Amino acid sequence: MPIELQTAAAGSAPDVKVGKKSGTKPSRGFGAGKPGPRDRMAFTEQLALLLETGMPLHAALQSLRQQAGNPGMRAIIEEMIADVESGQRFASALAKHPELFSTTYVNLVSASEGSGFLPKVLEQLLAEEEKREELRNTIVSALTYPAFLMGFSVLVVIFVLVLVFPKFADMFARIKDQLPATTLGLMWLSDMLRIYWWQVLATLGGAVFLFQRAVSSDAGRATLDRWALTLPGVRSIFVQLYITQSFRVLSLSLSHGVSVVDALEATRDVVKNRLFRRLLKNVERSVQEGGTIAAGFADADFVPELAEQMVTTAEASGNLAPVLGRVAEHYERELSRKLLALSKMAEPIMLLVMGLVVGIIVSSLILPIFKLSKAVT
Repeated sequence: MPIELQTAAAGSAPDVKVGKKSGTKPSRGFGAGKPGPRDRMAFTEQLALLLETGMPLHAALQSLRQQAGNPGMRAIIEEMIADVESGQRFASALAKHPELFSTTYVNLVSASEGSGFLPKVLEQLLAEEEKREELRNTIVSALTYPAFLMGFSVLVVIFVLVLVFPKFADMFARIKDQLPATTLGLMWLSDMLRIYWWQVLATLGGAVFLFQRAVSSDAGRATLDRWALTLPGVRSIFVQLYITQSFRVLSLSLSHGVSVVDALEATRDVVKNRLFRRLLKNVERSVQEGGTIAAGFADADFVPELAEQMVTTAEASGNLAPVLGRVAEHYERELSRKLLALSKMAEPIMLLVMGLVVGIIVSSLILPIFKLSKAVT
């Protein structure tokens, strides 16, 4: 039986829209915990496979309910089954769970139900999800090693100050007036860490708490979003990231019949930066007023000229969806290369910093010992 009959899609129903999705933490597939992106990926992949074999939507959902080991995911699938049995469209059932299924996801399913290519759309949604996961892993891997080196350096310095320096304290007290400034500073820091360690921890904890409060506030998030698109060095990275995310969603949506306005509205849920979301809102307003997407992007000075030119050419030729996809792939490759280059640059820089710190510590210990030996002789 066709999928559209299973979802009781009588006539051409309007696109289903959902609200903004709330952040969810990834769970371990169909496992325990709150349903997250990995649960959605597993659900999408298995549903596409079942529908491709010719299984009706209702039977496919029942099969997925039996396979779901995550109680939360199983409950969501049960609600979908009940909605489909009551005659609602599958997209309407998905729209009731915006914390798991984004606006783009729902709109694409809505556009594909009546046309009979739901399995293909689900496969493309899965492919886009995997690309986002791959991009996220690239960013994480590029930051992991520098973060490890920095953390290791801090631990080594703390170890030396807390356990090594105190052994020389009595020796250095004899020539305190002749000690180098670095030695005096490290001795003071050693005493602070050993004697007032609880105050140091309380101060650091308070600083972290205040920083998190500031960052999570509206003013703090607005400041970080502005810095992401204005600060030299990081601006190009974040611009390429946001263009990759937004253009990919626009391409996927437009290629499956979603209107430009709905596609732009759904794209705002993908990008977290407020300034870039405001840009997408302005582009949406421009389209509603009879303008073009390219004209809306031209109003922002942080959008690369290449992206503007490609969008302008695509609109003139009527190939907007495929061109947006190619632009997204281009900037994704550029972003991956840039992150890899930064990761490679960070390694020697961090090693240089570690060597400098070790050199200062060693010289702060050895120079006073030389002075003591001269005084003895």
